[in-house]
Amino acid sequence: MPQGHGFEWLPGTRLEKGILVAWSTRQLAELAGTTTKAVRHYHEIGLLDEPERASNGYKRYGVSHLVRLLRIRRLTDLGVALADVPSVESGDEKARQVLRGLDAELAADIERRQRMRRELAAVMENRAALDMPQHFRTLADDLPETQRSLLMAYSSILTPVAMAALQEQLAGPRGDLDAEFAALEEDASDEVRQRLAERMVPDVRQQHRDHPGLADLASSSHRETAVAESVVVHALVEYYNRAHLDVLQRVHAILSEDDTTESESNDARGSAGVPVSGRGPLGPSPHSIPPGAA
Repeated sequence: MPQGHGFEWLPGTRLEKGILVAWSTRQLAELAGTTTKAVRHYHEIGLLDEPERASNGYKRYGVSHLVRLLRIRRLTDLGVALADVPSVESGDEKARQVLRGLDAELAADIERRQRMRRELAAVMENRAALDMPQHFRTLADDLPETQRSLLMAYSSILTPVAMAALQEQLAGPRGDLDAEFAALEEDASDEVRQRLAERMVPDVRQQHRDHPGLADLASSSHRETAVAESVVVHALVEYYNRAHLDVLQRVHAILSEDDTTESESNDARGSAGVPVSGRGPLGPSPHSIPPGAA
């Protein structure tokens, strides 16, 4: 049976060509679920043929225009660009390339949305996760707010490799020195600061050995060196008190002095010498990342 055979027709309906009234632009747009502006645009770019006009000058759209418009809408709803509609309709290799490209974009978008859902779930479970870079959220409860803020700032300049090294470093056991440094009061005496700096040096030196990639900010950052340095310096000044900054400077001074002494010793033996410590990328020097922040 022909399609539409089971429909009930209004009394007096005559199924003869030329009898039924054609649609206006507005009516066609409403039937297709689009706008008159879109219909006119499709005419302008050649996707939709112009209809005949009645004697009064009004456009007379028919079913062929409706079917064409619905097809265009379906393709654009799938993400096909208007410029690619003719290619997709042709069914040739170009069409397959366009569709494969759309499929890849959709797959990437799905993965992005799934990642967003995981992030939202982490934030709903633990509000502190909002203050941490994406892959650090499992450490949120173990880090004080200052270090969480520093990590967020550093995530804007460090490469994924450097951030992964920081994550590995922070995932390790945290000793008493970390808590002592975090609790350091701004009015701490010179003796307390010096003693803490000296006790921190071996740990910082070991961190540099374990994560040599973090020893140089220039190589650890995907930003221009001057920009990366400004982020580190501003973050340290913003989130650490004067005693913290002084201790970090003392740690750096001790490491630099040790490196100089070792280099001179190696030179005396006829060797260029290789510094043992280097500079720590979350460190007191703007060219490195300070040990107290990692």
